[in-house]
Amino acid sequence: MSTTPSPDHDRAGGSTPSVAASSLAPGDRDVAPGAHDVALGTHDVVPGTHDVAPGNAGIPGTAPAAPGSGPAAGGTSGQVASGPDADGARDRHAAVDAPAAGAPIGAAGTTGQALAGARPRRGRHRRTSHRSGRGLRRWARRHRILATLGVVLVLLTPVWWSAVTAATNPSLGSSLPARMAEWVRGHGGSSIVAWAENLWYSHHPPPVGGKPARGAIPPPVAARATTSVPPATAAAAAALPPPAPIVPIASPPVAGEGQWHPAGRTVDGIPAVYEAYLRPDSVHTSVVVGVAWMDTRLLRSTLYSGSTIPGGGPWAHTAPVSPTAAQSLVAAFNAGFLMSNANGGYYTQGRVVDPLRTGAASFVIYSDGSATVGTWGTDVHMGPDVVSVRQNLRLIVDHGAPVPGLNANDTSVWGATLGNQVYVWRSGVGVTADGALVYVGGPDLNITDLANVLARAGAVRAMELDINTDWVNFTAYTPSAPSGPATPQDGATLLSSMTGGPGRYFASWWSRDFFTMSARSSPLATPGDAGLP
Repeated sequence: MSTTPSPDHDRAGGSTPSVAASSLAPGDRDVAPGAHDVALGTHDVVPGTHDVAPGNAGIPGTAPAAPGSGPAAGGTSGQVASGPDADGARDRHAAVDAPAAGAPIGAAGTTGQALAGARPRRGRHRRTSHRSGRGLRRWARRHRILATLGVVLVLLTPVWWSAVTAATNPSLGSSLPARMAEWVRGHGGSSIVAWAENLWYSHHPPPVGGKPARGAIPPPVAARATTSVPPATAAAAAALPPPAPIVPIASPPVAGEGQWHPAGRTVDGIPAVYEAYLRPDSVHTSVVVGVAWMDTRLLRSTLYSGSTIPGGGPWAHTAPVSPTAAQSLVAAFNAGFLMSNANGGYYTQGRVVDPLRTGAASFVIYSDGSATVGTWGTDVHMGPDVVSVRQNLRLIVDHGAPVPGLNANDTSVWGATLGNQVYVWRSGVGVTADGALVYVGGPDLNITDLANVLARAGAVRAMELDINTDWVNFTAYTPSAPSGPATPQDGATLLSSMTGGPGRYFASWWSRDFFTMSARSSPLATPGDAGLP
């Protein structure tokens, strides 16, 4: 016989009598909406209650009720078998949230979820995962700049580490700005450095007019006696005559301007180095530069190479000056530009480090220790007696005068490291008619000023050396004992404002090339192959 549901069967909150699935009429399978809803996150049921054919109880995909069982009471979890196992099943699902009292099963606001095809707990995890993903994407959109900066910082770790290392490397300069400028140059930023330095120096020109600082130009000394006296030593017999006073450029001259003073260690009692001071032009009359004259008959030249300039190695002569070399050291001075900016080559120890360029200004050292300056391929050439060649740009003095068309604003010729339309620290070296070397160095010089001073000092050919505050340095050494070793303590720079001091060439970290002038064990009878006119 068939069992007819009670009138309260569809009423929320009531219990439903057990009805056998086989005894229900087709119309009786309809139940109140949500009657089979299950609380969110609960899906375990009593074994045997979920193997069903679709369509039972009017809910697609639900299980047929076991004999003697009916739909779960409102608020219970899934279809739980009636009978002895029902209580256990209900106990296992005690954590299920029940709808509020009197509310229809499955009505809005309840925590139930349709049983058909649902996996509530796994769905909640998926929704949480989706929320997390959306949150990360939302954070990335809101903090796009910070995220980008973080990625860039990580990717640029090798770059900033290299920059920090450069900032603490004294061989790149004495100041942080100088070191960072050299680092930028070394990483392809020469044009950036040139622009920044031009901007700086263009807005900080030397003062116009004024007088030199007290003591910048030493007072004159008594003239050397010219009475003919038979030479007492071989050095005296071979020595070049002392240089004539330099005719001052600025007018009226300051007392002592252009006058020579012996400096450094003597060779058999004969001065081999003289220094003088003068103003480089008639406009910036407070500026003073230094000039050093070196006797190549009493002194031999050596080119010291470094790991930065020219790079590579190992080198027989490199900083620091060895104790053996210090025994005869008289003077040392800076060389030229970085090879990437020198527009020339480098040759030493029988090796062509950078190809020599025809037409380049060249400082050439021969096997007898003599040295000269000239145009490569015209004044000087490669030969078996050439031991070192250092090239830098082209000549700025030729035939005893500044070269025609010399233009301080021509950065294409004189290098782009600072540009030459500004006044900066500069240095240069030339050779006189009798084979002596002349060095000029000082602040607030443009290229034409440098050439004018070199020519006034007697150079017949001259070239520019390094420029900028950190690289211009000439030091003469005067040991307490005539044959004692030179040390930083007994050295003096040509100008007291020169960076690096006397100890630069004795430092193991110094990595640029430089020249030394050392006392000969026996004087050179002739100036050697100096390529003189």
